[in-house]
Amino acid sequence: MQTATMADVVDVELAGTEATEPRNAQPPAVAHPSAPAPQRTALATATPGDLLRIAVENNADLDRLEKLMQLQERWEANEARKAFVTAMAAFKREPVEIYKRKQVGYTTRDGDFVGYKHAELSDVTAAIAPAMAKHGLSFDWDIHQGNGTITVDCVVTHVMGHSKMVTMSGAPDNSGKKNAIQQAASTITYLQRYTLLAATGMSTKDEDDDGAGGADGQPGAGTQGEEVGTPRKDKEQRGGRAAPARQQQASGEQPAFYDQKKFVANKDQWRETVKSGRKSPAALIAFIESRGAPLTEDQKLTIDSWSHEND
Repeated sequence: MQTATMADVVDVELAGTEATEPRNAQPPAVAHPSAPAPQRTALATATPGDLLRIAVENNADLDRLEKLMQLQERWEANEARKAFVTAMAAFKREPVEIYKRKQVGYTTRDGDFVGYKHAELSDVTAAIAPAMAKHGLSFDWDIHQGNGTITVDCVVTHVMGHSKMVTMSGAPDNSGKKNAIQQAASTITYLQRYTLLAATGMSTKDEDDDGAGGADGQPGAGTQGEEVGTPRKDKEQRGGRAAPARQQQASGEQPAFYDQKKFVANKDQWRETVKSGRKSPAALIAFIESRGAPLTEDQKLTIDSWSHEND
């Protein structure tokens, strides 16, 4: 009986290996855990609409679908709001200029013309509408009448559905010899013009109040104290000097607005003037500005608010 040596064992093991593996066999690949299958929509980019679609495909119950639909509506509203803000910012970069083309005034007994200019509603819309449409924006008005007051809502809307509304109210313009329809039309046009300017954040060149209420025959004065054809007698009464606002315009300086402390001191008396009907807000504004100092927009809005405090 032969005893197997260590060399024989090694030979047997090598022979067994050669019988089961090829000589140039590659080492076995290391197994790695398989990556998870990609989802249909990455969580970071999924919208409520995507979630709603997946829920429908998986036969979700009605309660869950309703909640997802509400989430989708809120998401769409927020997207529309952001698009509106972006569009308005782009619109404000447009070189829109609104010029005062309408000349209004009167002829004195000496035959001199005294007046001023303002931008009509058509001047405003012609300048604004094309630039707004370029960025998916539009505007319209809703008009309401009741209790002797006319209310105009100006609505600026973006194509994605978000909108912004500015509302102003006023009494029919009974200045001059207008009939009832003309009185309403005058106020509506006035409110349409100023609500559109407010909603878009625009202003006219050397913007002034057109004195729609009459201002007791006083010519309106704008932010630049502009007067057209001031008679010689009026200049002489001023001591041969131009009005303060006029002097500032000639020197290229911006006129100082009406002092707020004086405005506060006088506003109770002015409020009573408006509420009693002795002057409309527009007439009072024109009357104050005719003294040479333009009112700020906040001061104008305060005066306008007095006409409908009891609405």
